[in-house]
Amino acid sequence: MFSVYTKYSKTMSNENKTIHDFELNLICDFFSNMERQGPGSPEVTLKALSFIDNLTDKSLIADIGCGTGGQTMVLAEHAPGRITGLDLFPGFINIFNRNAKQSGLQDRVKGIVGSMDNLPFQEEELDLIWSEGAIYNIGFERGLNEWRKYLKAGGYIAVSESSWFTDERPAEINDFWMDAYPEIDTIPNQVAKIHKAGYLPVATFILPATCWTDHYFAPKKTAQEIFLSKYAGNKTAEEFSALQADEEVLYDKYKEFYGYTFFIAKKTE
Repeated sequence: MFSVYTKYSKTMSNENKTIHDFELNLICDFFSNMERQGPGSPEVTLKALSFIDNLTDKSLIADIGCGTGGQTMVLAEHAPGRITGLDLFPGFINIFNRNAKQSGLQDRVKGIVGSMDNLPFQEEELDLIWSEGAIYNIGFERGLNEWRKYLKAGGYIAVSESSWFTDERPAEINDFWMDAYPEIDTIPNQVAKIHKAGYLPVATFILPATCWTDHYFAPKKTAQEIFLSKYAGNKTAEEFSALQADEEVLYDKYKEFYGYTFFIAKKTE
């Protein structure tokens, strides 16, 4: 559920490190101290949920790339049905299941370790596929196409994805995203991809800046303090922590040109 920047970012140093240069347990440890591992908010989760009208107590929901489940618990508190959260990081799933139990949701919310390119569901089993800030890991278009078979006819998909807000943008931010995630596109083009993949677009809205500033960057500062205290003197940990700081600088400078967009769509018959 990491933001795209976190997954692909490079430092400004000559070492040119990416997140792939760090151990998975170090990455997981850093983000385990955050309720959400990417931009979002409870209000945005509920707004997206408001466009979905087919859920009952028997509904089956999958939250793909769920992280520690910040958004999943919001879903569970406001939507009927059983929810399976799936993430590649076992550490996140441990926290996910602990959070579900603490919230009294363990009877219908369960986290499992798995990969989004090999989902453990049956065809036409799910009523809703949810994925906040995570579909980029498999690719927006690929995810839409491959996940569709798991939805029942009339089932919904709700994902937040990086988007361009303008047709033109400064070279610095354009080049960064072309290197980090070339599939980023304008909202109209993304809606067209949704339609082409066999869905009826239902709603689209841009996440407000507070989803980044208040619900992601601010908690990340606290996570950094905890992380650096735990790994004091560890050069690798310090390098990884420094890598995270660049994201806020870029966003503050270029937020009028890009951000996250929530897309809600319904599988056509």
